[in-house]
Amino acid sequence: NPYAGLVSHLRATWLSGKTRPMEYRVAQLEALGRFLDEKKQDILEATASDMGKPSFEAYFTEILLCKNELNNTLNNLCHWMKDEHVDKNLVTQLDSAFIRKDPYGVVLIIAPWNNPIHLFLVPLIGAIAAGNCVIVKPSEMTKNTERLVAEMLSCYLDNDCFAVVTAGVQETTRLLENKFDYIFFTGTASVGRIIMTAAAKHLTPVTLELGGKNPCYVSDTCDVQNVARRVAWGRFFNAGQTCIAPDYVLCSVEMQEKLMPALREAITEFFGSNPRESPDFGRIMGDKQFRRIRALLCSGRVAIGGQTDEKERYIAPTVLADVLPSDPAMQEEIFGPILPIVVVANMDEAIDFINARPRPLAIYAFSCDSKVVNQVLERTSSGGFCGNDTLMHLTLTSLPVGGIGTSGLGKYHGKFTFDTFTQHRGCLHRNMGLEALNALRYPPYSQQKLGLLTATFEIKRKGTCTLL
Repeated sequence: NPYAGLVSHLRATWLSGKTRPMEYRVAQLEALGRFLDEKKQDILEATASDMGKPSFEAYFTEILLCKNELNNTLNNLCHWMKDEHVDKNLVTQLDSAFIRKDPYGVVLIIAPWNNPIHLFLVPLIGAIAAGNCVIVKPSEMTKNTERLVAEMLSCYLDNDCFAVVTAGVQETTRLLENKFDYIFFTGTASVGRIIMTAAAKHLTPVTLELGGKNPCYVSDTCDVQNVARRVAWGRFFNAGQTCIAPDYVLCSVEMQEKLMPALREAITEFFGSNPRESPDFGRIMGDKQFRRIRALLCSGRVAIGGQTDEKERYIAPTVLADVLPSDPAMQEEIFGPILPIVVVANMDEAIDFINARPRPLAIYAFSCDSKVVNQVLERTSSGGFCGNDTLMHLTLTSLPVGGIGTSGLGKYHGKFTFDTFTQHRGCLHRNMGLEALNALRYPPYSQQKLGLLTATFEIKRKGTCTLL
């Protein structure tokens, strides 16, 4: 196997204990901070070359949010690493019971192309913070960003502990044949199944950050202009190539009629009368993706946009009206600048529509009535939820990001990333003396011993609690 030597080298380094001291972890994390500062312009240029990403969006997602993750981790690492002492029973009162935060070992991070820096760097921050050795495989689809990561990251990180592998599908298949202690993958559900199958051969734990069709319910009681701006921003950010973007809108016929002019106004405000000329609107990443997304334009009727240019891989910010559940745009994750609107009679029908489909990565609900937003939250299931806005829950390091079912497995961001890459090791350190206290559990058994054992080990139920 062409990667066996690399994996063995990193495993030997990990077994040496080099990555365990807090000082070492901090030094490597601070080096990542220097990478973001010193290579900021290179990152902006690479993402612009790969997918026409506006510099504002690239700075926000690929640099600012990554630095927030980094600084939050550095600010809290000392606390996160500490042993967590836990409750004890009567028999173990004189002993030490705690949870030790151990690194898994050698972990693999496989990143996608849509946010090519952010989606490898955020899990990498947590993996380093947890004390692991790491192999990172950036997406081969974004060639300029891949080259930047491969050439530059080794100048900042310890090459005995961290490595970047550039690989296509065949090479990645060979890479996955090696035994890793944890695999973190971000991408599509179809590839996620392949990753999980490969991991199963070694019983390797995985986190799968996938995607899906994120519904956005808009009630009849809302500020239409605000809804239009927030939904348009979330849908057309990064030309719609965002895993947590609102994938389709559910609303009444009346609200659809109100939303159309408001969405048209928001799109014009954001990108001008001709979005193709806007420096703030990106392009589709590749030709295959472009053709796939363009084919979805036959759904419903094009109410706004619809223009395309294959040479530029340009698809205008588009809104589709009167889309049916059977239409092509409702059969797959769009992952592009198209927003279908599906008409429902009311909130109950919208909730039934959502619950009849695989659980999404995010659900959005808009209403001036907080009871409506809470109803959607309480009666549905998803990886995340955001009321009266889109995407913004992703900006909080205090909230976990992750899917459920076909939208993913596991979670990360902030301490959740540290915990993902950490083996929470249950530990009990007993006193060598006081052997008389142990006599109750030793044979020969008796009813008297069982009664005393029950009295010392039993956990009794306390009074019932009430959710306020």
